[in-house]
Amino acid sequence: MNVYDSDRMAELLRPLGYRPAAAPDDADMVILNTCHIREKASEKVFSELGRLRATRREREAAGNGGMIIAVAGCVAQAEGEEILRRAPYVDMVFGPQAYHQLPEMVARASRGAGATLNTDFPTEPKFDTLPARAADSAVSAFLTVQEGCDKFCSFCVVPYTRGAEYSRPVAAILEEARQLLAGGARELTLLGQNVNAYHGEGPDGRPVTLGRLIRLLAEAPGLERLRYTTSHPLEMTDDLISAHGEVPALMPYLHLPVQSGSDRILAAMNRRHSADDYRRIVDKLRAARSDLALSSDFIVGFPGETAADFEDTMTLVGEIGYAQAYSFKYSPRPGTPAAAGEMIEEPVKDERLQRLQVLLNGQQADFNAGFAGRVLPVLLERDGRQTGQLVGRSPYMQSVFVEAPRHRIGRVAEVRIEAGFGRSLKGVLVTPDAAAA
Repeated sequence: MNVYDSDRMAELLRPLGYRPAAAPDDADMVILNTCHIREKASEKVFSELGRLRATRREREAAGNGGMIIAVAGCVAQAEGEEILRRAPYVDMVFGPQAYHQLPEMVARASRGAGATLNTDFPTEPKFDTLPARAADSAVSAFLTVQEGCDKFCSFCVVPYTRGAEYSRPVAAILEEARQLLAGGARELTLLGQNVNAYHGEGPDGRPVTLGRLIRLLAEAPGLERLRYTTSHPLEMTDDLISAHGEVPALMPYLHLPVQSGSDRILAAMNRRHSADDYRRIVDKLRAARSDLALSSDFIVGFPGETAADFEDTMTLVGEIGYAQAYSFKYSPRPGTPAAAGEMIEEPVKDERLQRLQVLLNGQQADFNAGFAGRVLPVLLERDGRQTGQLVGRSPYMQSVFVEAPRHRIGRVAEVRIEAGFGRSLKGVLVTPDAAAA
């Protein structure tokens, strides 16, 4: 989501004469686009701000002009006043719902009119005032279709920093998709904090589900692949599940966070589903598409988590089997209900996280190793680190390294996998380049 937001900010700034700089030392403006999900996010922001302040002073002393310093995103939304109190040299602080107002904020900063704090939730959707997408899209591009969340999981700040659920109209999404595809994109990843709760207005004025939106997007000329993230189990409707078996462009990889395998902890998290509910959803998904691969999120050491609760999580992971997963120790987010709970000691959290990650990493390594000898369609996206090497993505989100000429970038190639590693695959082109060019 922040990659998408950062790209849109750059597009907004382009008419003002701004272009991306290679490093902060060369920049006339630096925007820290922040996320508040992880622990100590605000402290990392203040540390970086201190370095930027020193860089600005060096630029000014060398006669290279000043530097506008801004903090954007969810840390700005949650702690805007504190940022300006501790770092009064910051010129702009604005939340994720306000970046469409960047031109006005930059004009104010350029005049030296004082710091701007913009963390109100505007009445008009920001997407209505954003410019058309750039004409040079990446091969794989992000497309935000939904923002905000109404689920209020007890550990999460998203409803407070991103606001209530909002779904963009279908027409606006289809138009942005056309712009991205015309610019060279071949794969689109639909984004939302709770993306499968999508219910945007359709052509007839009635709400459209994510499953229906996927079917509409799949008809767009030039589109090879579709993905979506991040999902909530409560919103995995039969219509969406069936799309996984009926839409060839929808890739067989799904990020479906469960967070815990303990019903007691899931209730404390306000997830509103049980571990068995999650198992049944996975069964339906795999019935719809047998080669579907799953990834997930896990929190260990949630307030009140017992050894038995943790073992329930280990059991669930062992039963489901994941191609990839993200696992974290619980860290309290200010203002969330879970922050007032009974904290688990750090050594206990450390031990549980290590055990879980050993299991998850083993599953991922086994999953990747299982592709050795198979042929996969790989969307080649960019140059690799080695001369003559390209890097692409398999349908299952693995990075695939292959020797291929640069003109193959942006095309799907049949690749025979030679080896699978912990986080990537290596292969060779099945079709000789002379025949495929």
